[in-house]
Amino acid sequence: MERGVLRLKRGREKRARTHPWIFKGDVADVTDVAPGSAVTVVDAAGRFVGRGLYNPRPALCCRLLTWTDEPLDAAFLRRRLGQALALRARGRPGLPELGRLVWSDADGLPGLVVDRYGPVLVVQCLTLGMARRRPLVLDALGTLTSGLPVFDLDETAAARLEGFEPARGWARGAGPASVEVAEDGVRFRVTLGAGQKTGLYLDQRENRARARGLAAGREALDAFCYTGGFGCHALAGGARRAVLVESSPEALAAARENLALNGLTDRAEIVAANAFDELRRLERGGARFGLVVLDPPPFARNRTAVDAALRGYKEINLRAMRLLEPGGHLLTFSCSHHVTEALFEDVCRAAAADAGVRLRVLERLAQASDHPVLLTVPETRYLKGLLLEAA
Repeated sequence: MERGVLRLKRGREKRARTHPWIFKGDVADVTDVAPGSAVTVVDAAGRFVGRGLYNPRPALCCRLLTWTDEPLDAAFLRRRLGQALALRARGRPGLPELGRLVWSDADGLPGLVVDRYGPVLVVQCLTLGMARRRPLVLDALGTLTSGLPVFDLDETAAARLEGFEPARGWARGAGPASVEVAEDGVRFRVTLGAGQKTGLYLDQRENRARARGLAAGREALDAFCYTGGFGCHALAGGARRAVLVESSPEALAAARENLALNGLTDRAEIVAANAFDELRRLERGGARFGLVVLDPPPFARNRTAVDAALRGYKEINLRAMRLLEPGGHLLTFSCSHHVTEALFEDVCRAAAADAGVRLRVLERLAQASDHPVLLTVPETRYLKGLLLEAA
């Protein structure tokens, strides 16, 4: 058993028995714990609560991995990784070729993300404790995935906060600079180590399929298109034309490559512009679309930015709603953790009122099912959206 002990303040144990996050304000005292090491968490009376990884540097100083009195050793990591992979393989002959295999807290491995892109795995360590266990994680993944090569891609901001040097590159040996993957028949080129997240927004895979099913015979608008995921799916689903709007030159270059990869370039219009400005320009020009997708980056990265974020969400949704033709569909999203589902729906309701349009709520949308959500850890649900139909 690990030597370090973290004692909670009286009354803080109730949340800690179902939620893995322990903040400095929850802690009465800590003894004999090196940064990044395992720690035994006990309540104010000294009773066992759980075991986690401790780092005194950030405000979120401990993340629980287990509520059972067991060591956080190589066997534990292999067992927990095996459970995560088994969940993704449920109902299929093996692991998916494309998708998230490990999702941090939701899989009982806080601070670890593992994505699969065809023949390679991309691994992110988001905490000091998990970064120090990287060799054990790699060993276990090698066994569980029959030796799929691993590309390390730690987040720079998370590493800075936690106090470790982010790993970036092939974990053991070397591999290709990019891979080609298929998502429901649509091909995408993923350049390893470039762009946002681990290569694609895998959390939107099921929502891209929804958009594809609504696109036949319609004009489509993919605002904040990034590398063209929604636009490519809309065109593959039979859209007459798709307008893809993005301000990042690197993302637009990737979008052009993905369109060409699927033979869709002739029906696509690429617009290099700020999406806020382009939505206003399209409205002034009287443009109409049968399918509009709003998938912006997070507008609120902390609680202090929520009010400004809500103004931004209202602005883009108001413009998009006015661009819908009768019977048209809007898929609108927020990936800002601090903007709750209720807040996001409220702001869309206010946008519809100001736009003077009537919209049916066909479906409330969320992240893909390989990004599981835990009932007692609401932070695991960060992507929320609405599928709306113009009445």
